[in-house]
Amino acid sequence: MRVLGVDFGHKRVGLALSDESGTIAQPLTYIDGGGVAAVSREVARIGEERQAGKIVVGVPLRLDGTSSEQTERTLGFIVELQRATTIPVVKWDERLTSAQAERVLLEGNVRRRERKQNIDKLAAQIMLQSYLDATNPPTGEV
Repeated sequence: MRVLGVDFGHKRVGLALSDESGTIAQPLTYIDGGGVAAVSREVARIGEERQAGKIVVGVPLRLDGTSSEQTERTLGFIVELQRATTIPVVKWDERLTSAQAERVLLEGNVRRRERKQNIDKLAAQIMLQSYLDATNPPTGEV
């Protein structure tokens, strides 16, 4: 089953998609911001188009685990997304994924303009991969 990962941000929404086995996440695209209802409809459309069996939305918590203003915005987005699709929507802790994505892009000497275009979908990939790793049991292969 494919899983669609969503990194909901102020300006852009990053998307990542897993392979059919739900094992490996890859960056997909990003959606330029807009109203929560419009973005949720677009995410739902992409999820259906890509035949996702689940949508995982990263919920940004503070380091101490408490909510922030962005946490509340994201939870509101999740409610709208659940209204827009029949695909199950799952919440996942995404603390520090944007910082990790920024670090990866900096270490790769990616230019600032390209970093802005790629950071959101890379953050979605990192968040989705952490979800897949945590929820898929090891196969026992060596």
